[in-house]
Amino acid sequence: MRTLVVDHPLVAHKLTVLRDKNTPSPVFRQLTEELVTLLAYEATREVRTEAVEIETPVTKAIGTAFTKPTPLVVPILRAGLGMLEGMTKLVPTAEVGFLGMARDEETLDIITYAERLPEDLTGRQIFVLDPMLATGGTLREAIKFLFKRGASDVTCICLLAAPEGLAKLEEELSEANVKIVLASIDERLNEKAYIVPAWATPETASTAWPASESG
Repeated sequence: MRTLVVDHPLVAHKLTVLRDKNTPSPVFRQLTEELVTLLAYEATREVRTEAVEIETPVTKAIGTAFTKPTPLVVPILRAGLGMLEGMTKLVPTAEVGFLGMARDEETLDIITYAERLPEDLTGRQIFVLDPMLATGGTLREAIKFLFKRGASDVTCICLLAAPEGLAKLEEELSEANVKIVLASIDERLNEKAYIVPAWATPETASTAWPASESG
């Protein structure tokens, strides 16, 4: 498993405005889309391509195209849906699937309540969208679900992560071909499993970002 924190001024700036509790909802949604597109740029750096011949207005030329099958984008419902437009704006030809996962309040197990994915994911490069990696439970189970379908190359795009969640993924997926692309690794989880920003004081920790429905 590999982890990449995208170190770029635009990412840091947009994430800062996104965190601000005074940011209006329309601006929040727009920033999420823009931030995901920036993260997706780095996340797709290793996307598989092949040379293709095209006809330009001047002459024939050799260009680059995605190999077949094309990348598969999988938002984890429902929180990941807010990231989908930012991803598909960068990779409009990618196929889109969905995976709905939630925690059973009685057993505390992660259950899959909805999915729309190809039965065989062999050879597919898969990009999973989930805004916050908090405890890591849901994302871990989502990755395992994809591997059971034959996937072997999974990249997860998250806006934020807690060290505890990353450690949990590393514990179980250390040898897997999994890449986590993030805008920030924050300080910790508090007692409510909310992600506490690195600069938060004990007095403000209660206002930290909560774990997403799919976190």
